[in-house]
Amino acid sequence: MTRAEFINRFHHARTVGVERDYPLTRKGRPAAVLIPLVDYGDYLTVLLTERAHHLKHHPGQISFPGGGYEDQDTNLVATALREAEEEIGLPRSHANVIGSLPDYRTISGYTISPVVAFINPDFEAALDSNEVASMFEAPLAHVLDRRNHLIHHTHRSGRTFPIYFIPWQERMIWGATAAILRNLSHHIHPQH
Repeated sequence: MTRAEFINRFHHARTVGVERDYPLTRKGRPAAVLIPLVDYGDYLTVLLTERAHHLKHHPGQISFPGGGYEDQDTNLVATALREAEEEIGLPRSHANVIGSLPDYRTISGYTISPVVAFINPDFEAALDSNEVASMFEAPLAHVLDRRNHLIHHTHRSGRTFPIYFIPWQERMIWGATAAILRNLSHHIHPQH
């Protein structure tokens, strides 16, 4: 899928189903992630990070650059761009934001706004070792193909919740990151 094909599919007026998120009993803490789509001309990849292993929450988990809203952020798009710059050294000038997906609430009490942007492949990454252990790219076609998505159901407070997994090479993308990618898949390929 090229950039033009992605934009054509992303900007539409169809109603799109989304995966069920965690029903918070109070308003979640606002947060944002950047879904960085690396544009190689004839194909796209998605850039993902592996969280540092010493972190208290979700150590080693595959994620998007992102984090909590801070007072200096003008909006959640600014939060996503600031976090990407802090975590992986992505200059804001290298991110062309094209839109957002519906919010996704997590069991950890966040309401995440996923921000979609094209990024140039020529930026020099500068990983913040306090937050990021490594960074890698996966083909967008692979992570959006729902035939590559695995679903496990868990039970909490008498309710059943799905947990999504997307294997890529030796890595496992799961949890909120996989659910957000699955929502992007529904948005781009609603008929599948």
